[in-house]
Amino acid sequence: MENLFDEYRNFLKDTIRQRIDFRLTDQNKGIAPPPIQIPYSADSFRIDLVAKENWHNVASPDLISVIQNRRSHRHFKAAPISLEDLSFLLWATQGITTTRDKTAAFRTVPSAGCRHALETYLCILNIAGLETGIYRYLPVEHELLLVSKNKNLADDIVTATFYQSFIGKAPVTFIWTAVPYRMEWRYHLAAHKVIAIDAGHVCQNLYLASAAIGAGTCAVAAYHQEILDQLLGVDGKDEFAIYLAAVGKI
Repeated sequence: MENLFDEYRNFLKDTIRQRIDFRLTDQNKGIAPPPIQIPYSADSFRIDLVAKENWHNVASPDLISVIQNRRSHRHFKAAPISLEDLSFLLWATQGITTTRDKTAAFRTVPSAGCRHALETYLCILNIAGLETGIYRYLPVEHELLLVSKNKNLADDIVTATFYQSFIGKAPVTFIWTAVPYRMEWRYHLAAHKVIAIDAGHVCQNLYLASAAIGAGTCAVAAYHQEILDQLLGVDGKDEFAIYLAAVGKI
């Protein structure tokens, strides 16, 4: 058991860089980088989100107050979240601010090497104007892509999170997946620690942005890997869930 503690503690260290020959990364081999978001079929059902210039109900609270009052919330009002509010939360957590070219885009959160190895899925249960289902955020287009409809989604997301019942009552749960090769392409075996760090950046933005719309969130790191991956429709190898957070009005 002691050896296991040492092994897992070493994951938190950065000694891996001392053992990597970065000349062998796919980036330095001249291999083209992977796309900045997972491609989708042209006939996929997509939904336009509200553009930033059309937000009218997003407040600008004092940042010091927002940080001081940050809390995890597990009790939400039954009220739906508007599409405008959802658009803001998605922009705040993975929105693109500047596109350098087709291989890199700067976003509202930092990422090692501007690689942004995360995808955002949504378990939508009570968003005004949207059907219950699993959706994926398309940051390039600022759109939602319908992944699947599921009449039993509230029960299924609770099962996938080891029966944390509050998640099945949240209007929306953000679920972030990792696409490891986006980071491995540049950082080889040093990629995986920074993917985990990046997830923390994203979720903290969700906490702060939620406060601006009178909402609360609760980050969740306990889930059944295979069940959640299956619910999202990801393969569990080249893409898999790593973090989630339930959101609702408080």
